[in-house]
Amino acid sequence: MTVPGNEAELLTRVVSGDREAFDAVMRVHQDRVFSVCFRILGDREKALDATQDTFLTVFRKAGQFQGRSAVGTWIYRIAVNTCYDQLRRAQRRPSESLPDHVALSDPSAEEAIESAAVRPEIELALAQLPADFRNAVVLSDLEGLPLPEIAEILGVPVGTVKSRVFRGRRLLANHLGNQNDQ
Repeated sequence: MTVPGNEAELLTRVVSGDREAFDAVMRVHQDRVFSVCFRILGDREKALDATQDTFLTVFRKAGQFQGRSAVGTWIYRIAVNTCYDQLRRAQRRPSESLPDHVALSDPSAEEAIESAAVRPEIELALAQLPADFRNAVVLSDLEGLPLPEIAEILGVPVGTVKSRVFRGRRLLANHLGNQNDQ
């Protein structure tokens, strides 16, 4: 992985047309951007499109990076906003049906959250959450980002992130039938 300070310099090089610098930034962040997009959108093809759109935006707007946050935070915010845009466009069009199958969890997965993230009922429950709650839960629990970084990505105060994560987890538990905390 690249050192964060070095990433800002890479963006400066991107502005001057250095494609290798852009490739380096993309290599560092593409997997996590795809993961965020997939968990927000719930569809592999849409997530791939959102990932591509995210990096096109990063390339076009590299000169607008002001250094007030880490490059990764700036990129993840672009990814979340790209997903929001896709979701808004999808609401205006008739929706497509869900695929007949979803990948089953890998029972040998070492990380419990990774194992749970691919289970069909978890994905379905995540999809039923309001977007604000789903995005906060995805960034916090599935991506493991700290609350201040999530607040920057979503453009809301840290207290709002805490509330959305708490409420999102509660709704997720309700959707999954685990209402012991009520």
